[in-house]
Amino acid sequence: MSNSQYETEEAYGPSGAPPGAPGGAWPGLHDAKTVTYGVQLPVPVYGVAYDDTYRPAYEARTPPPPAAPIPMLPTPTLTPALEPGAHAGTDGRVTRRRRARSTGRPDSAMRRLLPRALVVAFLAGGTTAFVAEDKAVDLSVDGRQRVLHTFADDVGELLTEEGVRVGAHDMIAPTPGASLHSGDAVAVRYGRPVRLTLDGRPREVWTTAHTVEGALDELGVRAEGAYLSASRSRPIGRTGLALDVRTERAVTVLADGRTRTVRTNAATVREAVEEAGITLRGQDTVSVPPDSFPRDGQTVTVLRISGVREVREEQIPFGVRRVEDPTLFRGTEVIVRPGRPGLRRTTYLLRTVNGVREKPRRERTEVVRRPRRQVVRVGTRARPASVHGADHLNWRGLAACESGGRPHAVDPSGTYGGLYQFDTHTWHSLGGSGRPQDAPAQEQTYRAKKLYMSRGATPWPHCGARLHT
Repeated sequence: MSNSQYETEEAYGPSGAPPGAPGGAWPGLHDAKTVTYGVQLPVPVYGVAYDDTYRPAYEARTPPPPAAPIPMLPTPTLTPALEPGAHAGTDGRVTRRRRARSTGRPDSAMRRLLPRALVVAFLAGGTTAFVAEDKAVDLSVDGRQRVLHTFADDVGELLTEEGVRVGAHDMIAPTPGASLHSGDAVAVRYGRPVRLTLDGRPREVWTTAHTVEGALDELGVRAEGAYLSASRSRPIGRTGLALDVRTERAVTVLADGRTRTVRTNAATVREAVEEAGITLRGQDTVSVPPDSFPRDGQTVTVLRISGVREVREEQIPFGVRRVEDPTLFRGTEVIVRPGRPGLRRTTYLLRTVNGVREKPRRERTEVVRRPRRQVVRVGTRARPASVHGADHLNWRGLAACESGGRPHAVDPSGTYGGLYQFDTHTWHSLGGSGRPQDAPAQEQTYRAKKLYMSRGATPWPHCGARLHT
């Protein structure tokens, strides 16, 4: 070992640090400076704030605060330590009292240089690994593109690292599980809900397009000649929008003996008929519901209708209620309360369609008067066989003379009725009820025999002589 090397080691100590360095630390290791010790060694700068290159491009960047200036230490002057018995002259030369030993121990110098070499190798290897894992990636999020550096292994890790949230309807290319390499391009396009009503049929779809025109192209909707509820250039936000699309259709209209075909994007059949130049008047209508959606290739027939309404009144028959009466002879029926029919009023529509008269159609019915039920008393009493002293007379001949043999006969004045033309007062005095013409023929003959037994043939002044013929 030479004297200069020996002197230098003595001046910097066993660790190679200059005198006064705390803990024997190497100058510049914490101060981000380069120290020359035989060769130039780059030492990384620690504790310095770097710009965040992983911040999303659409977020506002806040400029980092200026780094504090790194103090520069003066370059130490390597002054060899004086040997015992030596002194320095005015010209800086050292006068040695004794000559240093020219022979040194080489293994001691190697032990001092080995830690420094290990530090240099460690720093060089770490820098190489850092550069190898760093990837430059082109990331596009919903059209906003930026280039960033990342240590992520796959696409999903990159999106998580960048705070990009994706859903089931979003498009990611490549897929989240794809490996990531430097130079790759990753694209994310957010899905947007569209409440689409296409030709009258509503549905909800998702699109990654940013405008209405792009959404129509993506969904494969033919927009030439179509009606759009929103302009083609209208942007679609993340919340989506409602879009009504009516494509152009061919509709054939038959009216007044003529055929017209129009191409239309009308919302209803009525609008399509009007576009064909046909006007509906009065009761006119079409062969399909006027407010229905017109289909492509559909044929619509216009019906010219004229007609009037007619009101007709109809009777409602009454019912009969029969009540047994033990005071009346069997077979005798007496009307206690006569029935009355009800009245029903019905409105009919009489139409003529395209010159052909249709069958009357009933529109509505209302009951003007309800029917009243008739009450009839029915006799249950056993009829007597005969009247002693009058059974042998010609009662058939008397009945033929008085009423023509008709039990329900009534004279023109309405006073007398039945086979033997009883008046109501006489009939009731003989035990009859109601009107005589309503009683059975046998009861009328029985009452006539009782009258003969009390008054003879006097009640029948013109026909009484028939009883004895």
